[in-house]
Amino acid sequence: MGVRVLTAYGITDRHGPDGARRGLEENERFIKAGGPGFVGVHAAFTCSDKSLREAAGLAHDLGVGVHIHVAEGPGDADAPGRLAGLTADSWLLSHCVYLPDDHGLSGTILHNPRSNLNNGVGYANPARFENPVALGTDGIGANMIESFRLAYVMQRSVDVTAGPDPAWSWLENGWKIMPEARSDEVTWSYDPMDPWHIAFTPSIRPLQVKVDDEIVFENGTTTRVDADEVRAKAREQAARLHARL
Repeated sequence: MGVRVLTAYGITDRHGPDGARRGLEENERFIKAGGPGFVGVHAAFTCSDKSLREAAGLAHDLGVGVHIHVAEGPGDADAPGRLAGLTADSWLLSHCVYLPDDHGLSGTILHNPRSNLNNGVGYANPARFENPVALGTDGIGANMIESFRLAYVMQRSVDVTAGPDPAWSWLENGWKIMPEARSDEVTWSYDPMDPWHIAFTPSIRPLQVKVDDEIVFENGTTTRVDADEVRAKAREQAARLHARL
């Protein structure tokens, strides 16, 4: 089976310069070993200028992009100045709620409407950017159809002339980040799967997913892993982490 997951280990200076350095070393180790991914940076406001420069340099040397949260809240509003001259078209700039229209940064903007609402940081209004825009979730679920639907109504809330097509184009831009997904086959619970129908039809869900002719999702669950076991182990690790905190 081909690549289906691109990863990034988000470095931060919250644990001191040594923590950021070790994070960069882990990014380098993984990518040099053939792991598919980006150099990860948590956010500009949690990293020193030195760490930002070193992350950008490592990504350039490895021939990959950088995934970073940018101007998600007012506390990171100075990110454009700090990232000036570092970004490239291969970068993924997540959130960008407080990013000015004329920010001068290169890269694809990842619009996370549900996460932004959940965190109370506001609406990014990504239609204002010249950068390519793609949809994301920032971990608040993984249903991209729902992300599209929310992105549409959020845009509509500030521009009553907007239709679903811009938000659908943001969804399709995900294929530029993960082109292998174009060959996946999904059988949906609704037909036709076009933007104008999907925008107004709730509860659309996949019935079957094929990747390289292998069924990886059917009857509401995955076929390659035991979803119940994964959730159980995740709850166990979460409890251990919370106990340490």
